[in-house]
Amino acid sequence: MEKTEMEQINGPELEEEGNDDLYEHFRFTADKGQQPLRVDKYLMNKIENATRNKIQKAAKDGNIYVNDVAVKSNYKVKGNDVVTVLFEHPPYEFLLVPEDIPLDIVYEDDQVLVVNKPAGMVVHPGHGNYSGTLINALSFHFENLPNNSSGRPGLVHRIDKDTSGLLVVAKTEEAMTHLSKQFFNKTTEREYVALVWGNVEEEQGTIEGHIGRHPKNRLQNTVFEGEEAELKGKPAVTHYKVIERLGYVTLLSCNLETGRTHQIRVHLKHIGHTLFNDERYGGHDILKGTHFTKYKQFVDNCFKILPRQALHARTLGFEHPTKGDFLRFEAPLPQDMEDCIVKWRNYSQHMLE
Repeated sequence: MEKTEMEQINGPELEEEGNDDLYEHFRFTADKGQQPLRVDKYLMNKIENATRNKIQKAAKDGNIYVNDVAVKSNYKVKGNDVVTVLFEHPPYEFLLVPEDIPLDIVYEDDQVLVVNKPAGMVVHPGHGNYSGTLINALSFHFENLPNNSSGRPGLVHRIDKDTSGLLVVAKTEEAMTHLSKQFFNKTTEREYVALVWGNVEEEQGTIEGHIGRHPKNRLQNTVFEGEEAELKGKPAVTHYKVIERLGYVTLLSCNLETGRTHQIRVHLKHIGHTLFNDERYGGHDILKGTHFTKYKQFVDNCFKILPRQALHARTLGFEHPTKGDFLRFEAPLPQDMEDCIVKWRNYSQHMLE
């Protein structure tokens, strides 16, 4: 299964004199066109929520390696360099503590599990989120789930913390292998419902654009075009259809052909239709509409009803790993999205009167 750039992996211990029992926390391979850049600045751009002081301390302590050689913070990263960060303790996300967290199970058999994840739940432990995740819940409810290539039990794919909706979990090694191939080969069916700012002119369309880390905001991804596309991004394709026009916002159905980090959020922003209340990408500002105070109050009320990005993974389809038949599941819109849409529907009807 293809790994995203930011995945933290628990690699083998580095067998090098003076460095026994080191565990790999991060690994990055610099792009071929990478201009020389200090390794501390390079890692600042790559590791979410990291501070420069912590990165420089890691370098001072001999925990940052380039091509398996320890380097200081002023080392200049070049194209194709392999940068790793190693510590004496395993990554915290692998110190899994099973937690009795309820799961909304849509389907289960001896091979697979389909869950409806609520908004606000992180899929797997990571920096700043070491408990309360879907993986913590799965570890409590199920024993001996197979690890994926990043050491995460049962996980075949993931959705963002504040996105609600469907995920498939592998219960056996066979299911993990089979499902991972389907996601890699893009034969799964994944449909999302999104509420976006603005009136989307076309009834349907396709967004194609290479997605990579934003050069100025390391918490965002962005679309790269022209010569930068292949150097800094990975190809991504999103198909969309209009479900309903609601005045200053539009309800869309989005089908993923690829599965890049923040793909729908980035692609829709790229075409000028940022997700409603997507704080990371600017959707928590009023991007369309009037300057009237009543309108601002109306939008603020919508934000309170739906205090997260308006994105829901509604449909998930895949081939069963052993039976071979194609399974398709649908999760209804959660109440917060439904309530927000109803408010916009009422508002847009009043606009026409």
